[in-house]
Amino acid sequence: MAKESFPDRSYHNEAEDLMPATPEPDVKLEPWQRETRIVGSRQPRIDAYERVSGTACFTYDVLLPEMLHAAILRSPHPHAVVKSVDTSAAERMPGVRAVITDKTPGADVPWYTRMGPPQSRLFDPHCRFEGEEVAAVAAETVHQAWDAVKAIEVEYELLPYVTDPEEALQPGAPHVHEGGNEEAEPIHMRRGDIERGFAEADVVLEEAFSVGTHIHVPMESFGSVARWDGGKLQIWDSTQGVYAVMAVVARSLGLAYNNVRVISRYVGGGFGAKLRVGKYTVIAALLARMTARPVKLFLTREETFTSVGNRPGAKMRIKAGSKSDGTLTALRLENYSTQGAYGGNRYRVGAQVMDLYACPNVWVDERWSYTNTCQARAMRAPGFPQCSFALEQMMDMLAERLGIDPVQLRLRNVPEVSQLEENQPYTSTGLAACVEEGAREFRWRESRDTAKRGSESHIKRGVGMAACNWWAGDGGPPSSATVEMFVDGSVTIRTGASDIGTGTKTVAAMVVAEEIGIPQDRINIIHADTGNAPYHYSSGGSMTLPGAVPAIRQAAFDVKRQLLEMAAEDLQLPKEDLAIEEYSVVSRSDDEKSVAFEQLMRSRELRNVIGKGFRGRNPEGKIVRPFGAQFAEVQVNTLTGEVRILRLLGAHDSGKVINRTTYDSQVIGGMTQGVGFGMTEHRHIDALTGKVCNGNLHDYKIPT
Repeated sequence: MAKESFPDRSYHNEAEDLMPATPEPDVKLEPWQRETRIVGSRQPRIDAYERVSGTACFTYDVLLPEMLHAAILRSPHPHAVVKSVDTSAAERMPGVRAVITDKTPGADVPWYTRMGPPQSRLFDPHCRFEGEEVAAVAAETVHQAWDAVKAIEVEYELLPYVTDPEEALQPGAPHVHEGGNEEAEPIHMRRGDIERGFAEADVVLEEAFSVGTHIHVPMESFGSVARWDGGKLQIWDSTQGVYAVMAVVARSLGLAYNNVRVISRYVGGGFGAKLRVGKYTVIAALLARMTARPVKLFLTREETFTSVGNRPGAKMRIKAGSKSDGTLTALRLENYSTQGAYGGNRYRVGAQVMDLYACPNVWVDERWSYTNTCQARAMRAPGFPQCSFALEQMMDMLAERLGIDPVQLRLRNVPEVSQLEENQPYTSTGLAACVEEGAREFRWRESRDTAKRGSESHIKRGVGMAACNWWAGDGGPPSSATVEMFVDGSVTIRTGASDIGTGTKTVAAMVVAEEIGIPQDRINIIHADTGNAPYHYSSGGSMTLPGAVPAIRQAAFDVKRQLLEMAAEDLQLPKEDLAIEEYSVVSRSDDEKSVAFEQLMRSRELRNVIGKGFRGRNPEGKIVRPFGAQFAEVQVNTLTGEVRILRLLGAHDSGKVINRTTYDSQVIGGMTQGVGFGMTEHRHIDALTGKVCNGNLHDYKIPT
């Protein structure tokens, strides 16, 4: 197989130079051998009351004394050059304290620098998509800021545009950037002899598939609050990675990392969009410096549909060959997708074709183009849902042509090793179990028979299934954590990981409670704060818990080790004879011998015990891969086109589940977003104007 640098996990961190090489753990902890008391159970969120009562302070809720509000003027055109900007009227309006444009000193900040030289600037006169930033205003109220934005007069020179990824690569297409619209060299992945594979097949099918562009739509919009204290900058940001924001802002403004503190205690959803650092954060910081007052800049809901990323659509062609018994002999995928107006996010669609099913001959060809649309961003398994749709449709078409049950066809092609990564074995292979157990719980055969018998009228009923995997989800370094136990037995956990609504804080508390043996209500957590918590990479890609939990457990073990060593000295017993119960260390062999945590610390004039934990490397020569299978029953009115989803069932192989409640919520949330992606969510761009037609929650339909 032609080896490509795939998979590329760098989307977890905007600032790759920031990635520290955390040390290996002092002790390699084995999985819990005993039956766990807390881990694996259903636990309410430790911040549940704050969330449901409205007392949780999201970034959107941050209010500071003397705080100003900001708004951004954006290009209304898909492709244009700003010839002039007149801000004089805006500057005279009531409440306006600052107006910033590309001509403002200090605003000439390079942007879109992820791979290679900068492609743009903070306020670039060359606007390459509808929604690109032209100017910004800070005023006493948000309404005054928007009134001032509307008063700014801009002269644009309109340029030809292209919004379709395949059309962008045709001769004569308008250029988004000088040199053409090819975002980078095409990707060619090869395994085996594709022509021989098709020649050996008894059945060969070929079909084209396309999926539309999907918008993230988190409940909390995108934004920041910035405040300066002398030369130090503090930012509250709705982000999936505080350390990434710290690094990008520091570099953009020429600051040392330690002069930028980023806090993100509550995040109202991100789904990958908030892995990227937004221009709005740097704009808020610049306006705050200009006015010497805190500045809050949050995007409107309409702005989020044009300016902060999307899951890009894809145009795919799959050719598949199979023997009569259902054994795959060849798969070929051609894909056209777009980065939008700027590069750096090539979420490769072809990984599932290379890895999900055992197949000796696979070719993947992918091309990415620049288009005059908003830049692509990660969104829940970036690249994979697009491919899943095409690949699984093709598997169903093969099953129908071969006369094989779709479940059985998939089971005949389950891989035992990762074909994508040099045939290394999986740590576990859960695909077959997901398909088999899911089919059993769904009552697959009975449901298929019932659907066939009940589809004689204009109301048709059908059942279907699809399998999947995900190349991430294995965690890994660098990640670090500390656990601090105070003299009264209470504990504070510190981790840089963000809780983006997935229950990370609750899981951290459960792990420490399990390892040390203390109640969860005695545990506090400080997280996602670059001034108070050690490094953890940005939360995304199902990497957060597999990365953070081992470091947190290691830190808790370090605290327990210190307590046991102190108790062994005081009780004159071997450490192996000691256990922790009720804020005390007790002897396993002699019920009369025990010593309280408080006594251990006070006798040594300690007020706390601090444990450190680091995430070690994953096993050498093994590939960690989560698998899944989904089953659905739907009903279609062939006269009206109305579709009703009657049942959905998901079967997932996800490793050790820490909190079954939040795990279920994650899976159900993914299934719900899948309903939106498949049924109602699709960004529409007008062919005559290049503008987004449904950039609001009225016209962009999410499942509710």
